[in-house]
Amino acid sequence: MRQERSHVMGHANEEVDAIIRIADDWRGEMLSQLRRIVLAAGPAIDEDVKWKKPSRPEGVPVWSSNGIICIGEMLKNAVRLTFPKGAYLDDPTKLFNARLNSKSVRAIDFPEDGDLPEADVRALVAEALALNG
Repeated sequence: MRQERSHVMGHANEEVDAIIRIADDWRGEMLSQLRRIVLAAGPAIDEDVKWKKPSRPEGVPVWSSNGIICIGEMLKNAVRLTFPKGAYLDDPTKLFNARLNSKSVRAIDFPEDGDLPEADVRALVAEALALNG
């Protein structure tokens, strides 16, 4: 059953609910919090699951609006939020800590005991949304 969401939020996907339940640990909770932040950035954001493969049959959550805004992944020791156009975003608080050598992609790895600076993540998502037009 689809969860009710505010009309000011993006569109949730039940497959992402299932991905979050698979973790059954802190990573699921972290991905759930990141999902809430991303979807709250605006009603134009769509949530989908892409890249299903044998090693990851459930796929990964992808949030988009006129192109991909960011991708969520549960890694072994972190939850990663990847921005395909991250190199073009301002990151004044230096959240990006992964994929730093890529020409365009940047990512944030959130470890188990790490902080989740919601306002800073929200600002990156809003800027990525604006960049996509």
